[in-house]
Amino acid sequence: MKSIHDLFDLRSKIAVITGGAMGIGKGITMRLAGAGAKVLIADLDIDTAKKTADEIRKLKGEAEAFQTDTSKAASAEKVVEKALSHFGDLHIMVNNAGIYRYLPAVHMTEEMWDLTLNINLKGVMFFAKAAANAMIAKKHGGKIINIASIDGFKPSGNLTHYDASKGGVVMLTKALAKELGPMGIHVNAIAPGGINTPGTAKMAEASGMTQEQMAAIFKDFVKNIPLQRMGEPDDIGKVALFLASEAADYMTGHVVVVDGGALVA
Repeated sequence: MKSIHDLFDLRSKIAVITGGAMGIGKGITMRLAGAGAKVLIADLDIDTAKKTADEIRKLKGEAEAFQTDTSKAASAEKVVEKALSHFGDLHIMVNNAGIYRYLPAVHMTEEMWDLTLNINLKGVMFFAKAAANAMIAKKHGGKIINIASIDGFKPSGNLTHYDASKGGVVMLTKALAKELGPMGIHVNAIAPGGINTPGTAKMAEASGMTQEQMAAIFKDFVKNIPLQRMGEPDDIGKVALFLASEAADYMTGHVVVVDGGALVA
């Protein structure tokens, strides 16, 4: 029987994290790198990705930043090729990149619908495909972790495009798990609840709310969370580490809800 330390030891693993430069993505990146994985941070914001990679190097880890647009299917092959050329292999793909913007259904635009579905759902599919093909070509299994949302189970309002995309991620995870399981590729997802991230703050500001209105909304939201707090990126990072590790070797096709109990409130 392996020790707890060995179960979570990722020193022989190569991981790609899309949107891994900040927020939830950074929380995941730092946890996987902390467990020894060599990480490729694939992000549209290359400057922030480089800063996160530098943080990891200062902690004696191995990291590389690479600019990508996950709304484009062709980007997936380029990111995987970068991981293979720079690190020599790929064992873990974390599909985290996403977009989250309030917009009532009656004001929905085709542009916003397409952008959200392209990043949040199409990107997940094609990055998973590219990762799976690389793992199969290398003749080993791997772990694909998709970031869904509790909105994929319960709509929160004014987010039909986002909710539809994350509901799609839930079913896509299950469908991929069924197909890729025989190849030794595990596909699971994490469904975060409310998480304190720079993106959440920017989304609220973009909606035109004042600081006071934002504070009131978050205060009311926290009241309905059994654990009485917003989540932090590391709350998701720790669960991603579990799913990427040998501790989750008999799990596939599942969505782990990490929401402080919001869905049961």
